[in-house]
Amino acid sequence: MTARRWVLAVPVLLVLTVALAGPWVPAGSVTAPIGASFAPPTAEHPLGTDVLGRDVFARALAGGRVLVAQAVAATLLGSLVGLTVGVWAGVTHHRAVGRSLMRVVDGLAALPALLLLMLLATGMPGNDVAVAAGIAIVSAPFSVRVLHESAARLAATDYARHAEARGEGLLTRTRSDILPGLVPVALAEAGIRFVAATQLAATAGFLGLGAGAPVANWGRMVRENSTGAAMNPLPVIVPAALLVVLAVSVTVLIDRTSVSTRLAPERIERAA
Repeated sequence: MTARRWVLAVPVLLVLTVALAGPWVPAGSVTAPIGASFAPPTAEHPLGTDVLGRDVFARALAGGRVLVAQAVAATLLGSLVGLTVGVWAGVTHHRAVGRSLMRVVDGLAALPALLLLMLLATGMPGNDVAVAAGIAIVSAPFSVRVLHESAARLAATDYARHAEARGEGLLTRTRSDILPGLVPVALAEAGIRFVAATQLAATAGFLGLGAGAPVANWGRMVRENSTGAAMNPLPVIVPAALLVVLAVSVTVLIDRTSVSTRLAPERIERAA
């Protein structure tokens, strides 16, 4: 990784460190009131208090772990489904079956993502796993479409056709000729899906889906404290800024590493 990419990776690593290691920092109670509502920052409580008089600094440290865990789990599951279904549909000789499967995927992708997420999370209230599963379900169709297109392009190259003419089986060709060329596209797609999953997880928290109060959640913090932003804006600004920095920095990092899906055709031809 070049020096520029390391610089771009720093914000990602910082926010992820806050999200994952923050709950272990001895910053005081996340749930106990320590003063009046929306009290200004002090030396002991550098971000002041929230709507219920709780320490905003402690809640900001603790509020990202579940959210990031949901996004990571949903990204891994959605990417696995995308890789499995997309590659199979792209390389199978059963073209009619592959096209029918992709039409189903296109139909799922057309459904409102937030509505599907809300239906699943409402059916299992207070369950963070249900939120992660819902995010994976609404994300998977997009991964399937991207990886299907890339796999189909690789399968149509002369190199893959020569391997087929030599009598190599579909599994062998997929493992040797298709998957290596899909690595940059799959990684870029996973990064894009992670940004989208983070935004959906934050939206779910904002809407009160998943585990509720008093569990800290960056998305829920924005909603809970919006009424007192004039008295102390930090309970809203800090979690929102952490989410924005994470999303923007991951997106820019993907773009700068030149493995965005916009470059997929060129990557595929070179890999072949």
